[in-house]
Formats: sequence, structure tokens, C-alpha cells
Amino acid sequence: MNAEEAAPAGPDLSGIPPELSRSMYRDMLTARLLDDEAIALQRQGVFPAYVSLRGQEAAQVGSAAALDTATDFAFPTYREMAVALTMGVDMVGYLASHRALWHGGLYDPMESRFGPVNAVVGGPVPHAVGWALGESLRDGPGCAIAYFGDGASSEGDVHEAMNFAGVFGAPVVFFCQNNQWALSVPVEAQVAGGSVAARAAGYGMPGVRVDGQDVAAVYEATRAALRRARDGGGPTVIEALTYRVNPHSTSDDPGRYRDPAEERRWRERDPITLTRRALERAGHADTDFFDAAETGARAFCEAARDGVGNAPHPAGSDLFSHVYREPTEALRRQQRVWRDEVGP
Repeated sequence: MNAEEAAPAGPDLSGIPPELSRSMYRDMLTARLLDDEAIALQRQGVFPAYVSLRGQEAAQVGSAAALDTATDFAFPTYREMAVALTMGVDMVGYLASHRALWHGGLYDPMESRFGPVNAVVGGPVPHAVGWALGESLRDGPGCAIAYFGDGASSEGDVHEAMNFAGVFGAPVVFFCQNNQWALSVPVEAQVAGGSVAARAAGYGMPGVRVDGQDVAAVYEATRAALRRARDGGGPTVIEALTYRVNPHSTSDDPGRYRDPAEERRWRERDPITLTRRALERAGHADTDFFDAAETGARAFCEAARDGVGNAPHPAGSDLFSHVYREPTEALRRQQRVWRDEVGP
């Protein structure tokens, strides 16, 4: 699949409130700049590893902007930094997971409605379905959104979660960012039929394909899926066609498996550039806005960079503090040995 097949046109923001469209652009730009800072931190040895989201900002920000952060809950993978940003997660706390200060991050998932960072391929999907089913059993107003990639769509956990959600009508949105590559395997080599959204019919739910470079289209598709879930219509699969411009992670070399011409075609459909043009076309923003947005984004990212770089390491005793609600004797014994060897 090439960039032209994925989406021939840019965003149409005429139906999006001007302030919302400007807010989504600011979040996309901030995520891009913070992503650059995170890569630099990895190269400097501050982060042991990092996974870039460059090129997927519209898919992440557009979907997150549709959520009700008072009631809904997002279940992310390790790449949803722009979702976290849009939902108001403390970014120093979020980036702490990449610095390996704390598994899942140092933010409060319950307060932010953004689950702990999950590095298991497909792992967030059954968690989202479980939460959504619990919400429906208590007649709550919330919906879950599960983020996963095209590669994760081949995992058994994802299939089981979709089937379970379809049987029980769970209020969950399965949001697949099809970024064309499951690490080094192209989508056509690991998704039978070439479409994740097409699988939805087998689970008794609608499947929607959307241009993942079009923030307005993503926002509207997600909002419609959430509305359907709130109205008792059950789950939806959204497949956002996007592209992972950077390597899979800072340990990856895409030059070994990817055609540079493909990368160039997708770079021409950069979601931030497309959104800026759409804002100008709709009359929602001018040069002063874009200048101020960049100044504010850079200041925010520098503060987050310095904050995570200077954050203290957690106490070693935390190794034993959050394992069991009631510590076992074996755990207490291990803690005593640790104290004898390391000290208080």
C-alpha cells in the first residue's frame, strides 16, 4: 500500500470547531518535537531505548481528542506518546518509562484515564475489553479505546478480545494504527486480505478504514465509534492507515528492509504539514498562531526533557512494595537479603 492509495486528499476541517482544530495541531506539533527530544535523549544515553511515533501524530491526536477524559479510558502500547499528551498526562511521568525509572510510567493512570505503558505486543487489547465489560456491567458511561498496530493484529490475544467484545457488546473501540510495517515485515505479508478493518465483520461489529494522516477524519471516525458504543451498539474496529517514518525503535535499521522511495512518498503526506495547510484553508489559523504554537511547544518539550533527565531514581525498596497486596514470606525473605546486601 502506498501513500496515494491510503489517502488522496488532506484534512477537511470545515466541520471541526476552530479551537479544537488548533488544539489538535498544537498537540501534533508538540508530540513531534518531544519525539525528537526523546530520540536525542536515547542517543545521549539517558534512555536505554525509545520507540518513535513520527508520522503517526494525526492518528494518535485525532483519536485521543474524541475521548471524554472524565469517563473513557485509553489502553496504550509503547508508542502512544501523542495520545498521552492529548489526554493531559504528565509527560515527565510518561517519559520516565522510557528512562526505565518505573515500569509503566510515573503518572497516575486512574487520574489521567491513560493506562500504563504496555510493551506486550497486543497486550493492551484484552485489558481494554475487560475494562469496557466492567464498565457496562456497572451501567457506567465510559468507553475504552485499545491501541495496537498492524503487526499486533495477528496476535491471538487480539482475536480473542475482539470475539469476546463482539459476543458481549462491550463498549470498546479497537484502534489499529496500520503503519505498514510490523517491525521488518510489510503489512501485505502478515495481514491476510490486507485489511484489519475487514476482520471486524467476523466478530459482529463494524470495521472502518480511515486516512491516518487526516486528523479530522480520524477524529470523526473515533467520535462516531464512541457514540455508537455509548448508545449500546457495542464495539468498532478502526484501522487508521498511517506510516512509521522513523525506525521501529532506536535499535532498528529500516534501511535493511525498506525502500527509501516509499519513505519519501509518505513524508510528502506528513500529517503536521497537511494539518497546517488545512487550518490555513479553513481560516482557522494564521502565521501568528503557528509561530506561537511552535514557541510554546518548544518550551514545553524542553521542560519535559529536563524534567525526565533530572528525575531521581526510585528507591530500591520499591522492588518489594508493589508485588503483593499482602507480602508473602518468600518476598519478605528476599527483601531481608536485599537489605543485608544493599543497605537501607
